[in-house]
Amino acid sequence: MDNGQEISIEIESFVQYLRIEKNASSHTVKHYVADINEFVAFMEQHQIPVFAAVSYLHGRSFLAHLAKKGLSRRSIARKLSSLRSLYRFLLREEKLTQNPFQMVSTPKVEKKLPSFLYPNELQSFFDMPDTKTPLGLRDRLIFELLYASGIRVSELVTLTLKAVNLSMGVALVYGKGAKERYVPIGSYACDVLRQYLEYGRKTLLAGKTDHGFLLLNYRGEPLSDRSVRRIVDKYVETHALNLRVSPHTFRHTFATHLLNGGADLRTVQELLGHVNISTTQVYTHVTKERLRHVYDAAHPRAGDSRPGSAGST
Repeated sequence: MDNGQEISIEIESFVQYLRIEKNASSHTVKHYVADINEFVAFMEQHQIPVFAAVSYLHGRSFLAHLAKKGLSRRSIARKLSSLRSLYRFLLREEKLTQNPFQMVSTPKVEKKLPSFLYPNELQSFFDMPDTKTPLGLRDRLIFELLYASGIRVSELVTLTLKAVNLSMGVALVYGKGAKERYVPIGSYACDVLRQYLEYGRKTLLAGKTDHGFLLLNYRGEPLSDRSVRRIVDKYVETHALNLRVSPHTFRHTFATHLLNGGADLRTVQELLGHVNISTTQVYTHVTKERLRHVYDAAHPRAGDSRPGSAGST
C-alpha cells in the first residue's frame, strides 16, 4: 500500500466514524473533509508522506500558510479543530502515537454577536409571502416555524408530518448528535400549518407518492436546507430589504426575544438544544441594554446610569 492509499483509507475511516458514531450531518462531514484535504495538499507540497509523520512544527507551519493566504482567524480555527479531531480519532485507532495539533495554539477569535430581527422587521417577513399560493403558504410557514421554535434549518427540513402535534402545538425535532427534543410551535405557526396542510402541501404533492416530509418544493419533493437559504435570500432581494438575514437569524431572534421577555437562560438552552449553556450565553448581550433601560426607567435614584452621563460618576 502506498502513502496516498494509506491517507485515503484513514480519511475514509474518519468519515465513517463521523457519520456512524458522531451522527454528523452531511454538511458537517463535507467541511471536515474539505479541511483535511487542504492539509493533505500541504503535506504533499512539503513532502510529508503520512499523517504519522506530521510534527508540531508542521502544524504551526500549516497555520502560517493559511494566514498568508488571507484566511480569517475564524476559518483557521475551524480547520485546526478539524485536524485535531482527525488526529484524536487516529490516536484512538492506534494509527499514530501523538497529536501534533494538540499543542498548536488556536488563533484568538472575536466572538461574533448574533444578529437578530426587531419585531417590525420580523413582521415584514411574515407579510411578504403570497399565502394564496401553495409556495407562498409554504414560505410563510418556514418563517413562522423558524421563529416560533428556534429550530435549526437542518431540523426544519427533516420535520415529518408525524413529528408535528397540532393539538398540543409542539414538534419533535432531531438535533445534533441525533438528540431528540420537543419544541413549541405556537398558535400563529399552527394556524399557518393548518392552512398549508389543507391546501398548500396537498397541491404540491398532487399525484405523487407521499414521503411524509412536511416541507416540499414545487416538484413535491422534500425541501433541502440549501433551498430554505435560497428562499430567505429571495425575499430579502425581492423586497430590497437592507438586512443581512439567513435562516439562522430567526433562531437568534427566537432566543433574543425570549430572553428579553424574561425567560431564563436554562429554558432557552433547552429549547435551542444547546449542550453547553456557554453557547446560549452569547444571547445575553442583547438583554443587557434592555436591563439598563428598565433600571433607568424604574429606579427612583437611577438618573441616567450610562457612564459619563449627568447622573453618573
